[in-house]
Parts: sequence; C-alpha cells; structure tokens
Amino acid sequence: MVLVKAKRDDILVPLSAVSGIIERRHTLPILSNVLIGRDGDALSFLATDIEIQITARAGIALQGEPPALTVGARKLLDILRALPEGIEVSLQQHDKRLQVRAGKSRFSLQTLPAEDFPRLGKPAGEVTRFALPQKALKKLLALVQYAMAQQDIRYYLNGLLMIAEDRKLKLVATDGHRLAYAAMALETDLPRQEVIVPRKTVLELLKLLTDGEEEVGVELSSTQAAFSFNGVELVSKLIDGKFPDYTRVIPTQHKNLLSVERDALRQALQRAAILSNEKFRGVRWVVTDNSLKIISSNAEQEEAQEELEVKYEGDALDVGFNVNYLLDVLNNVPGAQVECRFGDSASSALMTFASEPEFSYVVMPMRI
Repeated sequence: MVLVKAKRDDILVPLSAVSGIIERRHTLPILSNVLIGRDGDALSFLATDIEIQITARAGIALQGEPPALTVGARKLLDILRALPEGIEVSLQQHDKRLQVRAGKSRFSLQTLPAEDFPRLGKPAGEVTRFALPQKALKKLLALVQYAMAQQDIRYYLNGLLMIAEDRKLKLVATDGHRLAYAAMALETDLPRQEVIVPRKTVLELLKLLTDGEEEVGVELSSTQAAFSFNGVELVSKLIDGKFPDYTRVIPTQHKNLLSVERDALRQALQRAAILSNEKFRGVRWVVTDNSLKIISSNAEQEEAQEELEVKYEGDALDVGFNVNYLLDVLNNVPGAQVECRFGDSASSALMTFASEPEFSYVVMPMRI
C-alpha cells in the first residue's frame, strides 16, 4: 500500500527535524525508529527517546487512509539525503517492509508495528501557555545555555531553569562555578510557573528554532514542557528537583567597576589561554588604575601576559578565574562593551553588557 508520493525534500525536511534526538544504538530497538502516520490530512513523523518526543508534519496532502508504521530513522534519513535533489520519492508498505522508490533506485527497509511505539502521556496539573517570536526564544536560550552542567551528580543542574511569571520569561543556567541569567518581556500576564528543562531538550530547541518572527507556542506544566513551531511539536519531560536560588548568587553590592571592550578582552584571553595550565585553565587578573593585566602560566614554567587599557573605579585587585568560563560568555553574548563588578579577590565577579540589559553572568574566582 502506498503511504505517500512526494518530492524528496518534502519528506526529508520533517524527518530531519525529528531525527536529532534518536540514538544510533538503543536498548529498545523501536526507539531507533520513527513513527510515520497520519496527522489530520497530512503525513507526520514522530520520534522519541522516552524523555523527549518530537512530531513534525509534512506539507503533503494524503489520499485514502495510509497505514501507520515505524522504520529505522537513520537509514531512511541517509537514503533520502543520498538521493538527487528534487526527485520524486514514493514510500510503500509491502509485507511488513517499507519500500522506498525514487527513479531507478529501490530500497526495502524492515518495519516494526506502530502500536508498539511509546509516546509521552498528557501533562499533569495546570498548564501555563504563552507565545513569543522564535528568534526571541532562540536568542534567550543562546545567552545562557553554555552555563548548564554536563552529567553533574546534582542532576537538577543538568538543565535550564525557566520561569514564567507576570509578563516576563526568565532563564537561568549554572554548573555551580558560574551562572547565566537572561530575561525578556512577554505580552501575556502569566501565573508563576517554574520548570527545569533538560539539557538535551535545550540543545535540540536551539537547532530547530529559526531566526524569524514566526511564533513559537510554549506550554509549561509541572511534568512537561511543549514547544510548537513551523509544523513541529517538541514535548519534553522535566527535571524534578529544586534549582538553586539564583537571586542569592547574583551580587548587588560590588563596588569595584571595570569597563572594557569585549573583542579586545576576548582576544587577550584567547592568547593567554594558550599557556594556561591544561587541567585547571586558570588566568590571573591584576587590576590597577585603568589597567588590566591577564597572566597565565603552566607546569612547564611558561608564562603569558597581556595588558589592556580599561576604565576602572575601585581598589587594586589580583583575582583568578577559569579562562574557559570567561571565554564562554564573551563568545555567546553580543555587545561592544563589557562591565565587570568585583568585591575582593575571594568574591565572585559579575559581568554585564550594555547591549543586553536583562542579562547577568556570575563567575566564581579560583585560587591560582
């Protein structure tokens, strides 16, 4: 039975959108598959890893009632990518196999029953709904995502805190050594909803969202977060845990203020990083009147020193940082000028950008 006949890209684009979460090898073979079926009057593709579920609708009108089936996502994706652009492709089910035909090419793929394919359940409790432009959410995620922990034993840090309340959306990420906070105004007055979105979901969203003004619909509940845009619906389970109180981490009383050009600082740090200790990645900041010296050294007794002219109001300081944490924020946050506020050599530093008034970055010092 014919599922669909369509141009290659009409099938390839939605299949690509859902395939990013699929692991090549899985303990459950069916989780390596994509569920192909009908959604209203269109063909749909659905993939899941039990924690995240992505559905994408193909803009293909269907005739009749095509059967639902599951097939190896990576194999089908690789076949479609290898076919010539613009060629017509037909997908047919025959004897529990999916036949892929294009020109004089024929492929026969093993299928598994659609009824065995797992799906995420409905969200529990109250659901908070709002919408915002895709590019706004993508930018907000990009401002903080690099500060998320990776495989930390404190599992609640392996994700991103998302708070919707009043007319504001706030995002916070931390790995315990640094913290990034960003916020934006919303058009809807919302009841407070606070969730922790897993790291994998955040990175997948960043890949799928566009830089356009088209809206993304967001639904947050106590168990799930859902994002709908461009014919794609991404539903994710949440991390169940208590996120640290970020308001206590962001300093408000630091009186030592340094202002410096972002690009000059970034390039100086990149050069100093070359001779930093490979394990600890430490650099010293020696700050005096209108001067910032950046010093690094390694186990081979090699040393790098950079000096920048800066605007500085405050006490002389000698403080150490992990250079990667500094470069992460400078590489991900746009803006010409950076402001750094310090307490003393044992206090965290607060970095802000005039171009992003709703953004803050806190980095802990390290002993060098």
